[in-house]
Amino acid sequence: MTATATEKNTLTQQPETGINRRGWPLVLLFVVALSLAGWSYLLVMIADMVPAMDMTEAGPGMGVFNHFNIFAGLSAEARAALAVICLPAGATFGMPGPDMTGYDLVKVFLMWTMMSMAMMLPTAIPMIRAYHAWLRRGPVHAGAMTAPSIAAVLGYLSIWLGYAVVATFAQWGLSIAGGLSDMMAPASLALTTSVLFAAGLYQFTPAKTACLQRCWYPRWTFSGDQTGRGLVNGYREGLEQGLICLGCCWAVMTVMFAVGLMNVVWIALLGGIMALEKTFPSRVLPRLIGAGLIGWATLLVGLIYA
Repeated sequence: MTATATEKNTLTQQPETGINRRGWPLVLLFVVALSLAGWSYLLVMIADMVPAMDMTEAGPGMGVFNHFNIFAGLSAEARAALAVICLPAGATFGMPGPDMTGYDLVKVFLMWTMMSMAMMLPTAIPMIRAYHAWLRRGPVHAGAMTAPSIAAVLGYLSIWLGYAVVATFAQWGLSIAGGLSDMMAPASLALTTSVLFAAGLYQFTPAKTACLQRCWYPRWTFSGDQTGRGLVNGYREGLEQGLICLGCCWAVMTVMFAVGLMNVVWIALLGGIMALEKTFPSRVLPRLIGAGLIGWATLLVGLIYA
């Protein structure tokens, strides 16, 4: 997509030499640490599930983990029989129980928070780097660049914490309605196809295009001069960029409801897709993603009515 004149002017105000290593390694370390914390939490959840759970129930691709549990080499019938005995819902680390009590909702929210940190923070690194470079304009020291940049990270993450709240209640509603299994995977192909169709169609909308352009070419609203470079304005910039990112990526993120909410294979895959989409300007990639999701949904519809 061709950048507008305003976007090109913005880019010229963000010189690559502006980073100059002043404070950027600390900002990057902060982002990486939060992302690794998210991944560590999710992997501990999986590690606690693997010994006695049939991981094929967690979604496509997760069956590979059955090589490390009591289901290795067993038939589908034997796995199903053992699953009745060995899968007490909510008995493993971080997993909610079937009753969805208040405590279970807290665990679900924490899971979505960690998922957001693992998937979305890495995709924000180019934006945070651009903001840090912009702060370099003028005679400022490293601390004056580092603190607002970290505040921008926290503002960005705040938006995705809001998404985690919405996703938590969506998961609660689907669980109560029987739309999700105890392993937090879709209980029917109808849910899977609906999510895939909706996510695929969104890839072709003007809203998606507009938000994606702002991800490619970020503009700073609250930091127009030297007085606008403090923590508060950094946080506000993060909030705005987080909203733009949410408008760009919410549909792809919601694909997790179609493939299983604890499917770390797809957590990694979708996170990588969103990172590529936001980092490299392309008119083709978003549409290829949309076409792929719609094609997948169409194939599943064919299986339903076959």
